[in-house]
Amino acid sequence: MFSREAIEERERRTLEPYALFAADSRGRRHDEPADPFRPAFHRDRDRVIHSTAFRRLEYKTQVFVSREGDYYRTRLTHTLEVAQIARSCASALGLNEAFVEALSLAHDLGHPPFGHAGGEVLHARMDAHGGFEHNVQALRIIDTLERRYPGFPGLNLSFELREAVLKHGPTGPDAQTDEFTPMRPPALETQLVDLADSTAYNHHDLDDGLRSGLLDFDDLCNSIPLVSSCREVAEREHKDLGRRDLLFRTIDRIVKESIRDLITSSHARLEAANVESADAARDAGALICFSAEMAERQSQLQDYLFDNFYRHFRVVRMMDKAKRVLGALFDIYVERPELLPPDFQRQVDERGLHRTVCDYIAGMTDRFAELDHRKLFDPSERV
Repeated sequence: MFSREAIEERERRTLEPYALFAADSRGRRHDEPADPFRPAFHRDRDRVIHSTAFRRLEYKTQVFVSREGDYYRTRLTHTLEVAQIARSCASALGLNEAFVEALSLAHDLGHPPFGHAGGEVLHARMDAHGGFEHNVQALRIIDTLERRYPGFPGLNLSFELREAVLKHGPTGPDAQTDEFTPMRPPALETQLVDLADSTAYNHHDLDDGLRSGLLDFDDLCNSIPLVSSCREVAEREHKDLGRRDLLFRTIDRIVKESIRDLITSSHARLEAANVESADAARDAGALICFSAEMAERQSQLQDYLFDNFYRHFRVVRMMDKAKRVLGALFDIYVERPELLPPDFQRQVDERGLHRTVCDYIAGMTDRFAELDHRKLFDPSERV
């Protein structure tokens, strides 16, 4: 049987000196007794998994709205793929796997329904009221909006994970806060999850685009060197593949080569920097990275997806419809706050009307938002 102290000591022995160590955590906003068996970051991960916001990710859009089909990624399956990639890389680099898993599972908690389209609507409506940014919203969920414990609001996660949620990925001026030293680079584990996130969505959006028929495999191979080279490897390794199997083997090869490059390139930079602590690693700048060649190839793939998938007329139609739904919901709740559920009506005085409406809508799933819209605007729908 391993106690928390024994697991923390095992981290000291097995992780690299530049990793985050649970025993060094700066603690939580609200004091709690330490868990007898789980270090701080293990406890963070478990609290995220059991949160309401995490469960709702199952019915939030990645690219395709959930009603478009059962086989496309959702925000939840994206989150799980990020966790898999991040843990694989963390294990190879000697970073803290429990931390990268916790951050991977928490990094998209603040996304509203309908993906980035929903975020654009809320940001526009909140422009004069503090703005909307999904990393900031994730921190609000973690610190305030979740209600699972009688002694404090939120999930009361560790300082390190709260900082990482805010510093993961690009953040706008809404994300500036003195608590987390805004201009300081994030920890290595946070840098890793950021790249695992972009790696995951590049490759699963490629998969979904091809499955849906919105992308053409031959055109992709002719346009993107990363795809064509991985297709050639798949054809050499697996003779006489059918087109569907060749597609899957090609995407599998892209993911493997991306992960391998991320590990080897990051390892080389870490060795060259010769950092001996997590703090020193942060001060050294971005050490978790692709090679220059792979970074260029990833950028080419991302540009292709943007032009040919995210801007495809079917995707644009879905997102335009989603924007109209959320915009109408936001406007009517601001105009008629008595239509809000009673629990949210009670929050208006404390948080302000616009922020309360924003919190309510951001927490919706795709199908809840569509149902709520029908209840408010369709006379034939029961309320």
